[in-house]
Amino acid sequence: MEFAGIGGFIILVLDIWAIVSILTSGASTGSKVLWTLLVLILPVLGFIIWLVAGPKSSRAAV
Repeated sequence: MEFAGIGGFIILVLDIWAIVSILTSGASTGSKVLWTLLVLILPVLGFIIWLVAGPKSSRAAV
């Protein structure tokens, strides 16, 4: 039972980090809204999708 609570807390922290990163990014407002909704509606899957497809690496621009 304790592992489920710890896992839920970790997902919550990661989702909050993702949402803050989304909102402070330079993306368009529509993009920010869609990514935020995805992370809120599907916390685990949305975070994984955002982690893979969402953030733009500074190395990619160089």
